[in-house]
Amino acid sequence: MLGNNDVIATVAVKDLAVARKFYEGTLGLLVADASGSEAITFASGSSKLIVYRSQYAGTNKATALNWNVGGGIDTTVGALREKGVAFEHYDFPGATREGDVHIMGPMKSAWFKDPDGNIIALIGG
Repeated sequence: MLGNNDVIATVAVKDLAVARKFYEGTLGLLVADASGSEAITFASGSSKLIVYRSQYAGTNKATALNWNVGGGIDTTVGALREKGVAFEHYDFPGATREGDVHIMGPMKSAWFKDPDGNIIALIGG
């Protein structure tokens, strides 16, 4: 039923100005629509991300967003670290870690949080 339609990610934030600074300035997303007072739509590749104001911002304790950065994960992690992004470290069975990048077989992943505590993952190989 929905398999032929695009999906748009959404994430709740408390302060749209702070979120815009992070998602646009730090992560480098392009603003697609900021005409409303309660949400900003960003473009990322061929995808969209809606960041909206909510009292429940940051309450999700699981990964909210994943970016597939392919073989460039180490470079992306380094560039974000230079912009002040702090990475999370987790203990997963069978995983090793090189710096901020977790290695699980052929897959690599790194996690960080936005200003509201929403967990964001980079995945690659």
